[in-house]
Amino acid sequence: MIAKVFLGLQALLFIPYGIYCLVDPGMLSGSAGLTATTITGTIEIQTMYGGLQIAVGALCLMGLFSKELEFVALHTLLFIFLGLAVVRVSLALMHGDFSGYTVFAMSFETLCLLFLGWYLLIRGPSYASHPGGR
Repeated sequence: MIAKVFLGLQALLFIPYGIYCLVDPGMLSGSAGLTATTITGTIEIQTMYGGLQIAVGALCLMGLFSKELEFVALHTLLFIFLGLAVVRVSLALMHGDFSGYTVFAMSFETLCLLFLGWYLLIRGPSYASHPGGR
């Protein structure tokens, strides 16, 4: 049940944020200081912040409704949050950047990573050997 709630919340965060970034990539200039100076840059923002976010949210949604995909979605999120949290925390420390955006993103990604690590650890190897946790 806790995995379903987590996946549902992630879908509710990733999909709308991805749609917003896809439709209005310029909004990231105010919140994250990210600005595209060419059409290629705009396409990159729309792809990485729009398309990728929507795809991750869709995977979470599929994991929410499919027991077989729950395991895949949770482990995919584990690796996504591992990469995001480790790199963001490292770079924030290296550059001394603790803007509101950075602190919020760093906190969210680290908390999600810790939750997933804990949850998958308590589920144990039987969860991994039986897709969907059956």
